[in-house]
Amino acid sequence: MELLGPKDLASVVTVDEFEQMAQRRLSHMAYEYIAGGAGADITLVENRAAFNRIRLNPRILVDVSRIDTTLEIFGRKYPFPILLAPVGYHALAHRDAEIETVKGAKLSEATLVAASFSNVTFEAMAEGAARPLWFQLYIQTDREFTKDLVDRVIAAGCEAICVTVDVPVNGPRDRELRAGFSLPPGVKRANLAKLGNVLASAAHRPSGRNIYSATHGPDATWKDIEWLRSIVPIKLLLKGILHPADAQRAIAMGCDGVIVSNHGGRSLDTVPATIDALPLIAERIGGHIPLLLDGGVRRGIDVFKALARGATAVLIGRPYIYGLAVGGAQGIARVVEILRTELEMTMGLAGCTALSQISAEYLWQ
Repeated sequence: MELLGPKDLASVVTVDEFEQMAQRRLSHMAYEYIAGGAGADITLVENRAAFNRIRLNPRILVDVSRIDTTLEIFGRKYPFPILLAPVGYHALAHRDAEIETVKGAKLSEATLVAASFSNVTFEAMAEGAARPLWFQLYIQTDREFTKDLVDRVIAAGCEAICVTVDVPVNGPRDRELRAGFSLPPGVKRANLAKLGNVLASAAHRPSGRNIYSATHGPDATWKDIEWLRSIVPIKLLLKGILHPADAQRAIAMGCDGVIVSNHGGRSLDTVPATIDALPLIAERIGGHIPLLLDGGVRRGIDVFKALARGATAVLIGRPYIYGLAVGGAQGIARVVEILRTELEMTMGLAGCTALSQISAEYLWQ
């Protein structure tokens, strides 16, 4: 099926429409891998439901003839508070995989957080990027390989490393398992290719069962974060925080930022929606470091609500992959355009002219 061109993409009104269109274009196996969550999809569904429960409390008669969505994170100016979250295996959605995604990030002026489980090397992505990439890191079972990977992405110009900390073992991804997910022939894990057949230690796996990933280090602890902090000269964030005490400890360990995330509902099912976990973490952090959020963002109004509850910015994952499947780089740009426009509309209707003005004052208590 051919990708949609600019004219057809311009007629797509919402991000949800991109998912509907992508489902018709993707294989069943690919769609279930991308769209599915863990267990009974309770957290996956709750990520959206929680946003929908939040009510806004707008102010009137404010001059909103000029609306500014720019912000600064780690000394770099961003045109809007939306980043592209790490998502694995873009080849499932487009034949050019992450290379096409990088083009979409360029068109949309968005910063991409490159995934460890990519089909293209970080170096190849960075070569075509218009702005420095961030990189999502799993602490590997092989710590020396972890260090080598860190050194590689830093050498390629990575600006920030986001350590995913919420998947020490595999979760029960029922939909993915039912669909019999596997990478198509010829598609590789580019960044992790050197691991070969490295597996988690057999000593950790009861006979006949496997809860361990071939690459994630189930023995990772805060000591590994301390070690990473000692070898990472660029910005270091922890991704997968839901507990305020963990956010506070991340600051104490010298982390530069925290990402409130439940892995898009793909890790431990029945944990809270990220937008519900956000306020207590924001209160504990107290604005000392950037606080980002992912999980369930589908509209610009969701971005507004996240910022009102204390987030510095948000990340989107599935939405831009659906855009990639439907329209390639142009599809990604259209997804981001929709969210940016809706955010600006929400700000104007709520009576805000700058991101710094968005606060809990605009939430109906």
